[in-house]
Amino acid sequence: MSLFWSVIRQLTEIEAMATSKKVITREEWEKKLNDVKIRKEDMNKLVMNFLVTEGYVDAAQKFRMESGTEHIDLTTITDRMAVKKAVQSGNVEDAIEKVNDLNPEILDTNPQLFFHLQQQRLIELIRNGKVEEALEFAQEELAPRGEENQGFLEELERTVALLAFEDVKNSPVGDLLDISQRLKTASEVNAAILTSQNHEKDPKLPSLLRMLIWAQNQLDEKAAYPRITDLFTATLEDPAV
Repeated sequence: MSLFWSVIRQLTEIEAMATSKKVITREEWEKKLNDVKIRKEDMNKLVMNFLVTEGYVDAAQKFRMESGTEHIDLTTITDRMAVKKAVQSGNVEDAIEKVNDLNPEILDTNPQLFFHLQQQRLIELIRNGKVEEALEFAQEELAPRGEENQGFLEELERTVALLAFEDVKNSPVGDLLDISQRLKTASEVNAAILTSQNHEKDPKLPSLLRMLIWAQNQLDEKAAYPRITDLFTATLEDPAV
């Protein structure tokens, strides 16, 4: 992964100097990459950031022992993943209880998140054919929030519209019953918990990879150089001449 950092830096420098498209040999390119010094502890923090944010508890534990990275309470990862799994499984009530056990302020200070969790509860009731219970829940729990927020009201109306279609999956609101809706809500909860624990809500590594791709695309217009096309292996391919 140090290669990613090196490529990004070199791409920026070469793009700034280039006035016309030129060919950069592998030897020249690798020399420039080797001139960039990346601290091992910075790379370790980058890896740990990814493991913690994405919830890979066992991998984070092993990596912490092998790398000597600063102590992190991995119990918080387990608890956070339990919440995420509950939402993804449709057990929203259980997820809300777990969030409150972790930190009641998360939902108390985030009305949008709480509404989306309640909306997901309504979706699950409709999914399970509990029509009367769904209507009662919508009226008692969600309608008052919709009166206070126009955006919430529109989302509520769209959710209740699920009851109006016989073929829900092919209806204009069928996407609400798709697994992607659960994943969206789970991701929102996950981000809120991370923020409450003073962690970044998104891992840094994917952003760096996107930056690498962007930088290479910019440089392609000005130079032929050994570029990375396979991000999994980070193999340099010789420039086309």
